[in-house]
Amino acid sequence: MGENKILDLAFKKKVNSEQYSVNSLKKKMMYFFIYSLFTIHCSLLSSCALPRIIVLDDPLSPEEHINLGVAYENNGELDSALKEYKAAAKKLVIAHLYMGNIYFKKNELEEAEACYKKAIKKDPGIADAYNNLAWLYYTKKENLDYAEALALKASELNPSKKEIYKDTLEKIRLLKLTLQSPDNVLR
Repeated sequence: MGENKILDLAFKKKVNSEQYSVNSLKKKMMYFFIYSLFTIHCSLLSSCALPRIIVLDDPLSPEEHINLGVAYENNGELDSALKEYKAAAKKLVIAHLYMGNIYFKKNELEEAEACYKKAIKKDPGIADAYNNLAWLYYTKKENLDYAEALALKASELNPSKKEIYKDTLEKIRLLKLTLQSPDNVLR
């Protein structure tokens, strides 16, 4: 595993590249924008016979925002991905996990920690949030006892990913032993 381990854990569902590619979602948004401009233009000119349509809701569903965010993330466009995850987070708790992963990639660890904690608070059943928070603490070399408990909780919540979570747990335990060794105290 390694650095990218935390990022792989959140992607439970594969993105259907035909249905949710960046280009198809951008195209959908562009059509919406053009239609909006056209209806605004028509409303300014009284000769236009089109009815006035006011769109108050986001044209994309929270799931589409997640999928667009994943596509952006896969293209290395982290800020665009974060924007999409934030839009999805209004209605989908799992989006906080994705946001945490982006912040982790950007090495903005306090923000990542806050996102993982928020995901856990809003939905205590998201095993990846526990594991990713444990991995964050492992990376920072702090709260290792708590990190160990988090990794154990992740294994308990999602036994199908037990091997992934076990790897996190073993690395945390090894780090704890290393930091507690007498040789390390002398350094």
